[in-house]
Formats: sequence, C-alpha cells, structure tokens
Amino acid sequence: MSTHIDAVDDNATARPDYAQYIVCAVMAVAGAFLVYEGVSMPGGYAEVDPVGPRLFPIVIGVGLLVMTVVLAIAIPRGLKGEADAGEDIDPDMPSDWRTVGLLIGLFVALIVLVNPLGWAIAGALFFAGCATVLGSRHYVRNIVIGAVLAVVSFYAFYSGLGIPLPAGILDGIL
Repeated sequence: MSTHIDAVDDNATARPDYAQYIVCAVMAVAGAFLVYEGVSMPGGYAEVDPVGPRLFPIVIGVGLLVMTVVLAIAIPRGLKGEADAGEDIDPDMPSDWRTVGLLIGLFVALIVLVNPLGWAIAGALFFAGCATVLGSRHYVRNIVIGAVLAVVSFYAFYSGLGIPLPAGILDGIL
C-alpha cells in the first residue's frame, strides 16, 4: 500500500514541464496553417473525386488543434507519458545533439541534391547516411538498401501516383 501512496505523492509534487508549451505552439501553428490552406484550397471535381483535396488537410489540421488543446491541459497537471517497458534508453541521459545535427545536415543535403542528382541517387545517399549516423556500420548494405528504397519509391510515385520525382543525372535511364 505504501507504494501506491508514494507514487501519488511523487505525481503531486512533480513540477510540470513548461517547455512542452513550445510543442503546443508548433502544433497550433501547423494545425491552423493546414485548416487555413484546406479551406482556401479550390475544390476538386465532384463527379471524379467526391472527397476532394480539401478534406485531408482540414481533418489533419483539426486533429492537430484538438491534440494541442489536450496537451495544453495535460501540461499544468504534470501528466507525462509512461515510459515503454521495452525501451532500452535512459530518459535521464542528455540529448545527443551531434546525431541530431548530423541528421539535419543530411536532410538539408537531400534538399540541395535532389534536383541535380535526382531522387534515386539523393535518396539512396540520404538513407545510407542516416543509417550510418544512427549506428549502422554496414556501409555497402546501407547504400544497397537505400538504392532499392529510392528506386522503388521513385516508381511508386511516378507510376502509382502519377507524381514525377526528379530523375537528375539518371534522366533517360529511369
């Protein structure tokens, strides 16, 4: 019985993490942007697509706004998500900003290189780089898996969705 009382006392004395309001602000801005863009977007063709292109940004934006309110109510109450028992991380360890910085750098490199090199090459390098930064030391396998994923997603977008991704230097080959 004392375990239950200790747990209740710990929750009562826990200080809320007010830095989470930054997450609320970002979610609110993103949700408002999606709702605004969805409402101002021209409608689709009702005979071809009864749902239209406006539905999804509006639904996702409203969902973000609802989750923003839920999080904003939970923060001052000191409610926190329970750590997953299967996680092998220590939540008390400091953040690994080097890894975060390298991943952001790889993402920026993808944005810069996707037009000149094309999606297949830039995507393969991006996947291999991310896998390596996150700890994989199988460099050749990373590149092969990245190349397969990039080419499959290239054709999935081009053939399946009708959205052409940049072919870059492989134009005429892909």
